[in-house]
Amino acid sequence: MKKENYYQQVEAYYNDDAVDFDQRYWENPVLQLIRQDFREEVKRHSFKNMLEIGYGTGLDLVHFTKTHPGVKVAGIDISSGMHKITVNRIRRENLKNVFAAKGSVEDVVKLFPGEKFDLIYVFFGALNTVADLESAAKTLKNISSPGGVLVLSFVNKYYLAGIFLELLKGRFAGAFSRLKPEWGGYSPTKFLPSRCYRPGEIRKYFSEFRLIKRRGYSIIHPAWYYRKLYNLMGRISHFTWKADRLLNKTPLWRFGEYFLFVFKNPDNID
Repeated sequence: MKKENYYQQVEAYYNDDAVDFDQRYWENPVLQLIRQDFREEVKRHSFKNMLEIGYGTGLDLVHFTKTHPGVKVAGIDISSGMHKITVNRIRRENLKNVFAAKGSVEDVVKLFPGEKFDLIYVFFGALNTVADLESAAKTLKNISSPGGVLVLSFVNKYYLAGIFLELLKGRFAGAFSRLKPEWGGYSPTKFLPSRCYRPGEIRKYFSEFRLIKRRGYSIIHPAWYYRKLYNLMGRISHFTWKADRLLNKTPLWRFGEYFLFVFKNPDNID
C-alpha cells in the first residue's frame, strides 16, 4: 500500500475517534493512570523545547505548556479531526508558545524546518501507525538535539495477559490479532492500519540511540480496555499496579500491554 493511502486510512480512523475521545478518556481511570505515569517520566528530564508525535486532542500539549511555561511545545498529528480539537483547546486556554501541526512523522522536518528538539515523546503508541518505523527512527535521530531524549511508548506484540483473557472469552481471533503482520487496532468494528512490535525490534530500529530505561505496563494490572475487570477488582487493582513495578525488574516486563522506552541521542555528548 502506498504511504499516502496508508495515512489516509489512519487519518480516517482517528477523525472518527476524535468525536468522543475526551469523554471516553475521562471515563477511564486506567488510561488516566498510565498517562500520568508517562508524564512523570517526561518531567524527569530537562529540555528547552519538546515535540509530541500523535497529540490526539491536545491533552498533553496543554499540560506541558502549563507545567513548563518557558519551554517551546510542539506537536504533530495525522488527524484533521484531532488537530481541530487541539487548536480550539489551545485557543480556549489562551496558551502561547505551543504549536500544533497536522502531518505524519515524515513531515516534521518540513513543518518545523531547522528545528532540533531536546525531548520527543509519544504516548499510547502513535508510532505503531507509522508507515515505516525504521525510517521514522532515522527521522527522530535527525531532529533530536545532541543529548536529546526520546520517551516512546508502543503497543506490545506479545501481551500475554490479553491473549489469556481473550482465549477465556472464546475470542480466538482477537487473542492473536497482534501477531499478524498488520494489526487492526482496539476497535471491534473499525480497522486501524497498524503494527505491533517486540521490544527487540524497537531496540534494533533505535540502535543509534542509547537506551536509558525500559518499562512494561499492564503486565498483570488490567489494560485500559478491560475496564469491567478493573472495576470488579476494586482496591486489588492498586496492588496489581504496584506488582507491575516489581515485575519490571524481571524478564516479564516485556509481556505487558504497552512498553515504554527512554532513549538518549549520544551525538556530541562529552
